[in-house]
Order: sequence, then C-alpha cells, then structure tokens
Amino acid sequence: MTTVTELALTSGDVALAETFEALPDLEMRIKSVVAEGPKQTMPLVWVAGEPKAEIEGALSGDPSVERFDCLLAEGDDGEWLYRIEYASGIGELYSAIVSNDGTILDAQCSASNWTVRLLFPERNRLSAAVGELEEQGITVDVKRMVEAGHNTDLDATAALTDAQEEAINEAYERGYYDVPRRISLEDLAAGLGISHQALSERLRRANKVLASEQIGEAGRGGATTERAAR
Repeated sequence: MTTVTELALTSGDVALAETFEALPDLEMRIKSVVAEGPKQTMPLVWVAGEPKAEIEGALSGDPSVERFDCLLAEGDDGEWLYRIEYASGIGELYSAIVSNDGTILDAQCSASNWTVRLLFPERNRLSAAVGELEEQGITVDVKRMVEAGHNTDLDATAALTDAQEEAINEAYERGYYDVPRRISLEDLAAGLGISHQALSERLRRANKVLASEQIGEAGRGGATTERAAR
C-alpha cells in the first residue's frame, strides 16, 4: 500500500551543516532532488533569512557543497533561488530512496535537521530505505508515516517501520525487556545481523513512537471523559 512518510535526518550526516552553523537563521525549502551525472543536485532551493553575500560566503566555505549558482530572486522579500551541487551526503540519501522506488515530495533544511517528505509504493520499501540510510551512518527519525486509504494527514500518529517492528518484537520475545535481562544488546544485535549501535537507535526510535501513541491515546481519552462529565 502506498505510504507517505516524513523523515528527520541530522544535518551533519547529510549536508549544509557548516552553512547553518555560520548562518543559524537561514531558511531553506526544497521541492525536488534529481541525479545529474556523478553528482547529486538539488534544483529549486529557495534560500532566505540572510543577505545574499553572506549566503554565498557560507556556501563557499561549506565542504559539503561542490558548487552553486544563484538563478533568481523572487520579489522584494530577500528569497533567492539556488542550484546546489553537493560533494557528499545527498548521494547516499538519494540512492537509498530511489533504489527502493521512493519519491521525494519536498524537503526543508535547518541547523539541526533535514526534514524530508517521501512517498513509497509499499511500506516495506520505506523500511528498506531507512535500513540502508542507517547502515551508511545517517541518523534517521521517522516522524510520521501514513498509508493511503487510512489517513493522509501527516499530523496523524506515527507508526513503526518494518525494521523497528522487527527489532522491538525480537527484543521482547528474547527477554531484552525482562528484569533482569535474558539477552544483551550485543547478542540481540548479532541475531538481527546489525551493529549494537544501530539496534540501540532503532529500539529508541521505536519506543519513542509507541510512547507517543500511548500519550496521545491517554490525552484523547481524557478529553472524552471530560466532555462526558460535562
């Protein structure tokens, strides 16, 4: 089933971290990612929040940027349109997504994160892409995931990816959550064929999703009870 998801990726793992370190108030919004030869390019990158000279100075000093071109400015609001070619980071992101039949709908950049909205034809394709990114050392946080036919609002409750579900089920069944634990994180990771660091991060994200669902349900239930009392 077609799945739309929103991922948060650490800027330092992808690109432009030093640009945002130099210009923390910078704003970037991106509409598409395409491959152009051996390099990865993001066309139509709208940049705002800083003077043009400072933007270009920061981009010039960022090792993740190979080259850039300013195409035009829109009106008088100081928003500039750039084409940026990256030296690293974007290639791994793009490859993991398109090799699993994913489509990048849009993206935004900030000093801490890249937030990317994606569409996949099947949920297992999303899980495979997330797994590939984690194997490449890119920190991935699945913020939202919605399957077509259920609720297309990305403010809906997040769901576990297949990899997260597999990890948390295996951890539960093999006694990782028992007191005392019946299996170590290292042995559990070996059984799943991943590093203990990758497993630790995967379990942490899965637990966060499950906790957010429980807190959300408690909040909705409390509101229902309050209305009923009235």
